[in-house]
Amino acid sequence: MGLPTLSTPAIDDEDPSVPVVVGAIVAGVFFGGVGGGVAFPILPALGSVIGASAFVVGLILSINRFTRLLLATPAGQVLDRFGTRRPMLIGLVVQGLVPFGYVLGLDPGPIPLSGAALFFLSRAVWGVGSAFVFVGAFTTVTHVTSPANRGKWVGYMRGGQSLGFPAGLILGGVLSEAYGNSGAFVIAGVLGLFAAFVAFVVLPNVEGSSTATTRLRDLPAVVRSDARVFGIGATNFSVRLLYAGILLSTAVLYTTENGISLGSLGETGASGIVMAVSVLAMSVTTLLVGRLSDGLPSRTYTVIPALGLLASGFALLAFLPTVEGTVAGVAMIGIGVGGTGPPLLAYLGDIAPGEDVGKLGGVYNVFGDLGSTIGPLVALPLASTVGIGTEYLVCAGLALLTAGMVLATLDGDPEEIQSVAVVTGDD
Repeated sequence: MGLPTLSTPAIDDEDPSVPVVVGAIVAGVFFGGVGGGVAFPILPALGSVIGASAFVVGLILSINRFTRLLLATPAGQVLDRFGTRRPMLIGLVVQGLVPFGYVLGLDPGPIPLSGAALFFLSRAVWGVGSAFVFVGAFTTVTHVTSPANRGKWVGYMRGGQSLGFPAGLILGGVLSEAYGNSGAFVIAGVLGLFAAFVAFVVLPNVEGSSTATTRLRDLPAVVRSDARVFGIGATNFSVRLLYAGILLSTAVLYTTENGISLGSLGETGASGIVMAVSVLAMSVTTLLVGRLSDGLPSRTYTVIPALGLLASGFALLAFLPTVEGTVAGVAMIGIGVGGTGPPLLAYLGDIAPGEDVGKLGGVYNVFGDLGSTIGPLVALPLASTVGIGTEYLVCAGLALLTAGMVLATLDGDPEEIQSVAVVTGDD
């Protein structure tokens, strides 16, 4: 059998090989995350090289999340209507090409755009591609699994997502030292395109069946269609707000204010180490908790304890600002974050009508990106107003409130919800 065409699957739609399909998806989301992460250790030091101020560099680093937020819901609609294969492959190719845009940004040559503008556009385009990849990954995994094994494979998919970005952070520094900034970006791009090729060979097409149009302005109606949709989305918002928004934004401030150091590393170096501890704890938990949720009467039996650990981690940071307390606190936070994602996504897949899986996956990602975007905006002002310890206690309280909301909105025996296309209409 020859290579598949862009629109036809490489394996039988009726009996897809789940490990092969999910493996291709994991490769795609992992290397996409690598391409995004490679830029972070390099860009802040390139301000003078590309002629960008610190403010502009900040915009470059954040624009991808903003464009993904805007595109997540429309991407879900496209996936539901036209199938998952073609949009997801396009998203993977876009992510693989973006690092080459970074190379052009280092030396625009005859291109009538500044280096800063090329980096900004490349990051914005990466957000578009990642919207289709992230939502497409969830949609495909949901369609090729059943409630009996969905948590396990969603956990592997989320594990690829959570490991890709920090791997990119590490690779960015190492490759930049070894091959220069351009070399680091080229290698990241090659890895991303390789992931797209793997997906091209093995990714099946899940045919779309939705005919109703759901726009971004229809998002409130989609959320109102079922209390469980709001519960899942709001939980993702809260977790991303607390972790990606507040903790990542204040880690250096916390270690500096409390004099946390590790060996020869000062406060700034120590903040990187403790965050690596949280990422490792999150990644390991992500890989394991989905499988655990498959065998429980309710997936909330893993989500609620995870939120309790998330709250306890912030409280420990507030009350015990020592090296030991810091390491234990961020590890608990990492476990809490990792323990929420796969069960929530698997639960969403359990209750989603077949024609609306992509749409609801887009809603989930919109909530998460909102939390990640709002978090940095409130983290530092709140810390300077009430103090970092008090801010972390507020975070602990929010995590406990979120656990209460999960208990109130997510039932133990999920039934498929009414089609959100019926609710939002086609007006």
